[in-house]
Amino acid sequence: MIHRKADKWIDDHFKNTKRALLLTGARQVGKTYAVRRAAERLGWHLVEMNFLLQPETIDIVRGAGDIKEVLLRISAYANVLLDWDKTLIFFDEVEEYPDVMTWVKAFVDRGYHLALSGSLLGVELNNVRSVPVGYMDEKQMYPCDFEEFIKAVGVQHAVIESLREAWNERKTVDTYVHRKMMQLVNLYLLVGGMPAAVQTYLNTNDMQRVLMEQRSILALYKKDIGRYDPEDKLYINDIFDLIPPELNAKNKRFILKDLNEHFKFSRHENSFTWLRDADMALPTHCAEEPKVPLVLSKASNLFKLFQNDVGLLACQYADGIQLRILQGETNINYGAIYENLAAQELHAHGWSLFYFQNKKQGELDFLLENDAEVIPLEVKSGKDYARHVALNNVMSNSEYGIQKAIVLCNDNVSTRGNVTYAPIYMLMFIEKIKDEGPKIYKLDLGGLV
Repeated sequence: MIHRKADKWIDDHFKNTKRALLLTGARQVGKTYAVRRAAERLGWHLVEMNFLLQPETIDIVRGAGDIKEVLLRISAYANVLLDWDKTLIFFDEVEEYPDVMTWVKAFVDRGYHLALSGSLLGVELNNVRSVPVGYMDEKQMYPCDFEEFIKAVGVQHAVIESLREAWNERKTVDTYVHRKMMQLVNLYLLVGGMPAAVQTYLNTNDMQRVLMEQRSILALYKKDIGRYDPEDKLYINDIFDLIPPELNAKNKRFILKDLNEHFKFSRHENSFTWLRDADMALPTHCAEEPKVPLVLSKASNLFKLFQNDVGLLACQYADGIQLRILQGETNINYGAIYENLAAQELHAHGWSLFYFQNKKQGELDFLLENDAEVIPLEVKSGKDYARHVALNNVMSNSEYGIQKAIVLCNDNVSTRGNVTYAPIYMLMFIEKIKDEGPKIYKLDLGGLV
């Protein structure tokens, strides 16, 4: 069984508040399963209506005069008496009927537990007439991150905590543990974090079956592109297909002329925005200066485009790469796959994705903005990971004030000066500092009152 980090958050939500819960995220990341499991853990009766697979359930809500009539219809549909305190009403695939959002306030006022979920919500909810501010909390779900994956395949909690300690204290990982963790990295590069693919691997250990599951997910993505953006679907589809070869190029930057010689970003920006809002791709924008706040130096037309799941990326590459990666072949270009892993993991941990590029100083893979500082992060898949000219240039520039940096590689943990070298699996511990305490500011009005 796959245990998700979101499970605790969902349980705490329903235990501590009456507000509705909206789960967002790409298709097949486990939103529906998370709601079903929450109802089981809480001991509630689940009334589930899937607007995509059961389109007739849309009529339960559409056309109802008031909340009393909606509840009566739901009770008749589920053939149960709705106990407001022990029933979880779940509207799934709400992108098929986003106007259901207009009923959220009424459900909450009546005291009912309400969950909503769907894909493409970043696209569809822009058109909703009324979003229930103050009556609904939103939680985005992602593919299983690396920590969730290794727990699923059987790595014990004590091992993970020993790795966390090694990261926090910047000390070497046990050689045997390090070697096994690198093997798990290679496995994760292929299986990825889509729950269906992970569960298929757990059930069968058959990489061919995993590949078939990933291909079916990609087919669903292509179907969504065709259904929800019929005017621009050809451009969106071409952009999506270009992600693997563009990442495999020398600079990994998305080159528009590879799509069309006369392609102008300003004309088709919506196509890239659609993929981002649908959570199918992870744009990483170029910051022209590594300074806080990074968003002020963002170059809107310079970016890398990563796949939302590294396993899907590997699936899009040539046949046979799975076995070659598992065997540790060195003639594979791991750079693009490693960077996609980093982008996926950082995104799941709440980081905004930026990289740095300057003709004189070079290019840095990622810039992390945290606690009013910028931390460069480089991803190296080769043996010469200690050679990083661009990083040296940026850190020696007093104008930027960079105090520390991270280089992720295949080797063990070490520190040289203000640069930490760490194995790629330490990504699971690179999280944003969360300051959720009160921010009280009282202005001294002395002399004015």
